[in-house]
Amino acid sequence: MATSIYDFTVNGLNGKPVKLADYKGKVLLIVNIASKCGLTPQLDALQKLYEKYQSKGFEILAFPSNQFAGQQPENGEAIKEFCSVNYGATFKVFEKNKVKGNNALPLYHYLAKETGNVLRNNYPVWNFQKYIIDRNGKVADWFNPWKLPNDDKITELIEKCLNKPAVENKK
Repeated sequence: MATSIYDFTVNGLNGKPVKLADYKGKVLLIVNIASKCGLTPQLDALQKLYEKYQSKGFEILAFPSNQFAGQQPENGEAIKEFCSVNYGATFKVFEKNKVKGNNALPLYHYLAKETGNVLRNNYPVWNFQKYIIDRNGKVADWFNPWKLPNDDKITELIEKCLNKPAVENKK
């Protein structure tokens, strides 16, 4: 049973495993993205957020998904190229995967459970649902896809999490 996001391994765009434990002590924004969505311009705001807070221990982990109206048709490096060329995105983009339902990435099952969404069978409701993860790998809060990345509620929570040190796990 997972106790934090650090218990998960996901695949990078190259298909190689990435341990989320590598992000210990960082504040994270986990977001499911798509290139053909009306919300895709949020990639620009996500990049600006990343640039603003990265030096303070903030990372964005983007998970492309084609589950919402087939709005992420590209695969692999084409996804990263789209994000980079069109929006200047330099944050981490992972392998395209499912983010809702029985076949969702285990990480997304965990996020749904931790936010209470699993009880409504509601995982992400659309592309660009955002989860803020504190320095201890715990979900601090989540925001619906229509809440812009630079919204005050999101930036205030990121700053609050950045200003709070990680708790040492003594085992």
